[in-house]
Amino acid sequence: MRRAVRPEVGALVAAAVIFVFFLAVAPAFRSADAFVTVLYQSSTIGIVAVGVGLLMIGGEFDLSAGVIVTSAGLVNSMFCWYFGINLWVGAILSLLFCLAVGFLNGYLVMRTGIPSFLITLGTFFVLQGANLGVTKLVTGSVSSTDVSRIDGYDSLGVIFASSFEIGSVVIWGTVVWWILFVAVATWILRRTRGGNWIYAVGGAADSARAVGVHVVRTKIGLFLAVSFLGWFVGMHNLYRFNTLQAGGGVGNEFLYIIAAVVGGTLLTGGFGNALGVAIGAFIFGMTSLGIVYAGWDPNWFRAFLGVMLLLAVLVNLYVRRLATREARA
Repeated sequence: MRRAVRPEVGALVAAAVIFVFFLAVAPAFRSADAFVTVLYQSSTIGIVAVGVGLLMIGGEFDLSAGVIVTSAGLVNSMFCWYFGINLWVGAILSLLFCLAVGFLNGYLVMRTGIPSFLITLGTFFVLQGANLGVTKLVTGSVSSTDVSRIDGYDSLGVIFASSFEIGSVVIWGTVVWWILFVAVATWILRRTRGGNWIYAVGGAADSARAVGVHVVRTKIGLFLAVSFLGWFVGMHNLYRFNTLQAGGGVGNEFLYIIAAVVGGTLLTGGFGNALGVAIGAFIFGMTSLGIVYAGWDPNWFRAFLGVMLLLAVLVNLYVRRLATREARA
């Protein structure tokens, strides 16, 4: 019974069913190339979803997580292109910018008492408008310029957009980074005092504060983690594709939330883990590409996400009740 109430159990069963289903209906899905492509697709969502999942366990949301990925790349590329400086300087400036956004989100949520949904929705619109407006002002179009000839491109590419071969397949470095971030998040949640604080502030912030938990510090730290991981994926997008569309990233915030919820994270906070979020992201990768490999209309993908979200909420509610019943027993 104890294993049955783990947050990721429902997602693991769903992932196995979906995997077998696409193996049966999509012959192209059975190749090694298809599998590593699924892993790559999952990693680009899963890296940020790790931070979003931790934040949701802590009882908050960040609707700006999608557009900050694009903002990170645009700040790096346009600053260095306009001033003609090394991309490393722009990458550090971009990181500071993203952390400032994360800190501002957390600070405003904690100091004003306004729900994080509303605070970060406002940040979402500010970043979306700034991405489009500033990019068009600087470059004259809605896309950034090619940064492949600017100093620092090659070395940054090794960190954020490298790949390696295993046999006949090419694996992007984001897959390795994704696994690493999931491992670190799992260690934090299960082995550190900070992990206990995350669960505590998500389950009952007032009670946690009463026993000495640093609620404000913990929640601001979670917003900073989301911004850092968004910056990381933004760097990958920039150094893999050289240019970025200023309108990119819109809607991805919901994919991060769906990955977390499908992975067993409760919308009310206080329950979930990083492994479940990773499985949720893997389900996203399998489905988004499995539909293509099967030759179906890609528009069905959004319908599938809606169904998966509804089912996940129901399963999570049931699992949470089992966990509560077991704890009382």
